[in-house]
Amino acid sequence: MTYIRKTLFLPLILVFASSTFAQDDLMGMLDDNEPETTYADAIFKSTRVIQGHSVKSPSYGVLQFVVSHHFGRINQGISDFFGLDQATIRLDLHYGLTDRLAVGIGRSSFQKTLDGYIKYRMLRQSSGKKTMPVTVSYLAATDVNTLKWQEPDRNNHFSSHVSYVHQLLIARKFNDQLSLQLTPSLVHKNLVEDNNDNNDIFATGFSGRYMITGSLSINAEYFHVFGERNDPQYENALAIGVDLETGGHVFQLHLTNSQPMFERGFITETRGKWGNGDIYFGFNINRVFTIQEPKEFKE
Repeated sequence: MTYIRKTLFLPLILVFASSTFAQDDLMGMLDDNEPETTYADAIFKSTRVIQGHSVKSPSYGVLQFVVSHHFGRINQGISDFFGLDQATIRLDLHYGLTDRLAVGIGRSSFQKTLDGYIKYRMLRQSSGKKTMPVTVSYLAATDVNTLKWQEPDRNNHFSSHVSYVHQLLIARKFNDQLSLQLTPSLVHKNLVEDNNDNNDIFATGFSGRYMITGSLSINAEYFHVFGERNDPQYENALAIGVDLETGGHVFQLHLTNSQPMFERGFITETRGKWGNGDIYFGFNINRVFTIQEPKEFKE
């Protein structure tokens, strides 16, 4: 009798086990077919396309140090060694508080300007399970002109030295070679040169990168200011250059008609004209340092 029970019970066990394994295989197949999310990486090599910010930020715990340098105008001729006898410099520290949020501070010899900024990545370009066509970051910056007060007819308030910048950085990596970015910008100056000037200036940046090799790219950048400006000496900023990545460094060499290297300066106070040879040769040297290792790399 016991033998008969075992004989009858054994097929039931086999049927149940087969059904369970079949369900597990089916769920595994469904999981394998479910698309994964792939994020666009290395949209730009540096945190700046040329002068303006890119959507790239330092990762959590990473400190980026940038040395920016502009020589004088090349149309100054041999007497100034085509501008190489002159220099405008800017030093920049940029730190990743999280993988989304970064802060930075800079000092420029142009108008002895101090500036600080925050950059927050709102959206990240992705495909697969989660699809997002672009990467979007928000930049808020402020700068202080620390030159000696040169307006004797005006009260010297600290706020008069301060300007603010707000930008949306909207970028898309189309393939391994081409990345483009659109940068709507608002510059607010607490003090303007003339009563007829606007305190708020709207502009849009157009920039892009094309990779030649895995470590070499051609970059271009243009900022267009909307509306008429009372001072005809100001021009829209245009820059072209190359990026060269070598290990932990990114070298950026460029030509531009803008002398200042911070947002308020090159967006609203560019004076050089390409047609007149008012072109500045410059470079950025980018170096990163890991201050805080990610948790997955800790023992």
